[in-house]
Amino acid sequence: MNTLIVIVGPSGVGKTTLLNALREKHQFAIAFEQHEERPFQALFKQDARFALANQLDYLLFRAEQERLLRMQSQPALMDGGFDLDFYGFTRLFHARGWLSDPEFDLCRRLHTLTRQFLPAPNLIITLGADSQAIRQRLASRNRINIASSEDAELLERYVDEWLESLPESNILRLNVTHESMDYPRSVPIILDKIKENRD
Repeated sequence: MNTLIVIVGPSGVGKTTLLNALREKHQFAIAFEQHEERPFQALFKQDARFALANQLDYLLFRAEQERLLRMQSQPALMDGGFDLDFYGFTRLFHARGWLSDPEFDLCRRLHTLTRQFLPAPNLIITLGADSQAIRQRLASRNRINIASSEDAELLERYVDEWLESLPESNILRLNVTHESMDYPRSVPIILDKIKENRD
């Protein structure tokens, strides 16, 4: 089974941009969040009643992506991912009142059962940036944004709580506040970490 690397962090921090910078330097099997293609994302943006459908769709979609990526011969790279969608976004939407307690529990059960059949990622790259950088990046994106820059602090707390339960050797923490779009500092660090984990 090949290596799975996921890039996590708040909306607008630069997960997809980093993924693209990494694949310029190395051969990866890749999977994206696909905001525009998901059937409930735009509906949820307009009407919170679609929150549950959106989260269930994302959890299933990301699990399906993981399963396919694990079958590839190359190391696999995802922006976001199955665990971020649950521990970060599902918890955020529950806290915001967009998911009821029973709806949140339904997502939790799906995540827990699915993770029993899918091995956890081998490496989690967690990105952080200051609030001004995240606001600027969110404002410049041409995509549907559900979580706002105001959600970034809460989302980061949820992600940190999840990461505390994992071995530190499986986590690479990077502050990308001052990184340019090609990530000249972070990409070499990540590639070295991937090589270290494979050796």
